[in-house]
Formats: sequence, C-alpha cells, structure tokens
Amino acid sequence: MRVLIVESNPDLGRIWMRHLERQGMKVVLVSGQDAAIAHMQQEAPDLIVLDLVLENGSAFAIADYANYRCPSARVIFTTNASFFSDGSIFQHAANACAFVTKQVDPEDLSAMVEHYGKAAS
Repeated sequence: MRVLIVESNPDLGRIWMRHLERQGMKVVLVSGQDAAIAHMQQEAPDLIVLDLVLENGSAFAIADYANYRCPSARVIFTTNASFFSDGSIFQHAANACAFVTKQVDPEDLSAMVEHYGKAAS
C-alpha cells in the first residue's frame, strides 16, 4: 500500500511514517502543498494522511487535487483544531474517510490506514 503523509510537524510525520513502514506500507512524507502535488503527479497514493492546518499550502487544495488526479485515494484528515469537529469535513472533501486528532495513537492510525487504504485499492 502506498501512503502519502502531508504533515507540517516533521517529527510527528516521521513517527507516523516509521510506524506505517513497519506495517509493510510504502510511505512518503512531505510538509506542504507543493510537495504533495508534485508527488501525486509522479505516483498515485492509495491513501493520504493530511494535516488540516498546514503551514505551507491548503489541505483542501491537496484533497481536491487528489480527488481529480487519484480518484480512488482516500484522505484521513488530522488536526489539533476544533474546526470541523461536527463532522462537516465530509461535506467539504468528497474523498475524506476519517477525521482524527494529531494525538491519535500510531497503532490506531495504522489500523485506519490499512482499513481505508484497502477499500481504495
């Protein structure tokens, strides 16, 4: 399974990346919109773990591009903010499959990635 992590905090992104790699997944970690788009132009991920509040770029632009370029890829949004805590994220991003806090246990995130990634492939 190919996973793209778009996370502004490189330390957190590396924790998630290493955990997913130990589960046998191929993972690419980027920190912003330009790098995420560039990666998707070369390779279509099965699933994207996407920081909702990016320091560089727009999470919605990435999700929209993925919906166009990689229509089977699902998106797990992560955040520390209370925006969209009512579940409305699913109305704004057609490819959203989950919405979790950044404090999510890496094992739980891995299980979600495996579940939703398999559904997309």
